[in-house]
Parts: sequence; C-alpha cells; structure tokens
Amino acid sequence: MDRETVDVYEQRAGEWLEQKRRPAPASLGPFTARVPAGTVRIDLGCGPGWHTAELGSPVIASDAARAMLDLVPQYAPGADRVLADLEALPFRRGALGGAWAHKCYMHVPAGRVPLALADLHRSMQVGGALHVHLTSDRAEVVEPDAQFAGRHFDGWPLERLIDVVTGAGFSIVSTFDDGEEWIDVEATRAHTLPDTVGPGMRLLVVGLNPSEYSADVGHGFARPGNRFWPAAVESGAVTRAHDPVHALRVDGIGMTDLVKRASPRADALTRDEYRAGTARVERLVRWLEPRAVCFVGLTGYRVAVDRKATTGWQPQPFGGRPAYVMPNTSGINAHAQLPELAQHLHSAALGGIPVRTSGSAPG
Repeated sequence: MDRETVDVYEQRAGEWLEQKRRPAPASLGPFTARVPAGTVRIDLGCGPGWHTAELGSPVIASDAARAMLDLVPQYAPGADRVLADLEALPFRRGALGGAWAHKCYMHVPAGRVPLALADLHRSMQVGGALHVHLTSDRAEVVEPDAQFAGRHFDGWPLERLIDVVTGAGFSIVSTFDDGEEWIDVEATRAHTLPDTVGPGMRLLVVGLNPSEYSADVGHGFARPGNRFWPAAVESGAVTRAHDPVHALRVDGIGMTDLVKRASPRADALTRDEYRAGTARVERLVRWLEPRAVCFVGLTGYRVAVDRKATTGWQPQPFGGRPAYVMPNTSGINAHAQLPELAQHLHSAALGGIPVRTSGSAPG
C-alpha cells in the first residue's frame, strides 16, 4: 500500500489511539455471522485493533504499520498479529474464512485495488465472508483529516466498487451508501477466478467464463490441452506460462472473463449473464484503458457483443479501445492449431496496432 500513509501511522500511532476511537459499526455483527464457524478471520488494516476482538476467533490482526500492531494487545489480547501489506498478503491459498477490510483499501491507489483483492481472493476459502468499507468519491476532501496529513486516499463510486469486488471473484451480498462519505460492500468469496488487471496494460485478455477446473487450480486456461498459455509464450505476449500475476506485472497482459461464474461448460451461461458481464467488462476497460482488448472465443463474442463478428480486429472498439477476437484455445477446438493461435495473440499484443490476419478486418 502507499508507503507515505504507512509512515504516518508508524510515526503517529499513539496520537491516533488517543483521538480516533469510534463505536463499532453496525455492519460488524452481520459480518461475523457470515464467517464460517471455526475458520480464521482477519482484521485487515486493523490499526490498534479496535474491532479485532469483536470478530470472533481465531482472529488475525494485520497491519502494514508495526507501531499499530504493537497497540493491538490492549484491545484484542488473544489475536495473532501479522505485519503485512494489503497488496502482498503472506497467507497460503484458502487460509482465511473472513476478511474485515474497514477503511483500509482506500489507502491503496485505486488502480491497484483489483490486484490486491485478487490476492485476498487467493487467501480466502470458498464461502468466506468479505466486508469492504471505504470513502465515496463524493467526499468533499481527498484528505479527510488534515491533522494526520500525508495519507493517501482514493474515493470510489459505488458502482465501480461493486464491479471491482465482483471482478475479484466475490459474489455481492449487499451494499450500503450513506449518501455522503462512506460506502460498504458485503460479499462472499466465490468459486471462480479473480481478475488480474491494473493500469498500463498493453492488452486485456477476456475469456468467456472460468471452467470449474480452472477455478480449482487458481488461474485461467488451466485445463490440460488448452493451448492458451503455450500460444501466449510462443507469441511473445507473456514470458511465463500459467502465471497471470506475472503476466500483468512483467508483461503488461491483464486477464478477466465476460462471466465470472465458473461452469463445466460455457453453454450453461444465460443471456442475462452475458449481458451483465459484458457491461461490467466494458466499464472496466473505460476505467483502466488498456491499449487493446482481446476476446478469446469467437462464439462467445458473437453471443455477448456482435453476432456477425469474425476473428481479427473488430470494426468497432470495445469500451473505447481497439478490440480483437481470436478462436477458442480449448483443446476441443481442433480447427485452430497452436501456430495460428500464437499469431492471433501476437497480433493482439501489439497493443492496438491493427495487423491484418486471416479473417481480420483492416485497421
């Protein structure tokens, strides 16, 4: 998270303790009721631990400022304490049954929150409860408290927060907007894949929806026989196979899905799911502005966007960015061979510079 913000809390933890305690929010009780019994719950960005003890047990108090963690025993003596950055959580896959994120992700630059939530998704078990509470973009001042100046704050529109939490692989339970400064999202960790997206993408790869196999493994196109990763490596689009976080951070390749629900087969999806998912991805593209968008699967693109589409560069942009459509990389699509798939990804990864390929529309 923002290091200057962490420094403020490191240097002024005692003052914060004296001046800032508030009553527990009304959302705390319903959240704890949703955490699966006996599972580990975490107070992310716990500060002095004012809420930690009320989350039940076993509980972890986690903060990026050691000075704040040193205060936790006063309020939650039974909590385990973990020094951790919201963008690099040190937990094994599926370790957590609940995550209380109250006024912490607003200290992470907004464009980096999707990947931070993807890391949280990895750390949580299916069915785990999530609470996110942060600043609305209606807040009149970016720095709500000048007394503790120097902290980073990003305000959020509620619709975007819902989109980002959904994209991170969580099912929305409820939302709250106080109409002034604060918004809440309550969600459940779903059996799906999180988006790996952020600012500066040279290409956003859009799959149709995760297979249940990929959701189990933890990354897209995971089933043996799927040619996406071999084609992506051969094309030069990515430098490491089966690692979407590396693809984003090192290669500038982001990944999402039109529909987040995992299913054994794509024909289980409904038109309403396609419609809602396409709208979400379009909003994501308008927000993060990748240089180009590549849809993997012509049939899915025809159902979701343009029933007359052919492979290659599309005549109309998607979310204001150049759009490319390539064949499905599944092993059952025998018509498309690995060299052809690699060429499609190579063309798309040029970052919005249209290159004529078989069946493509000229740029």
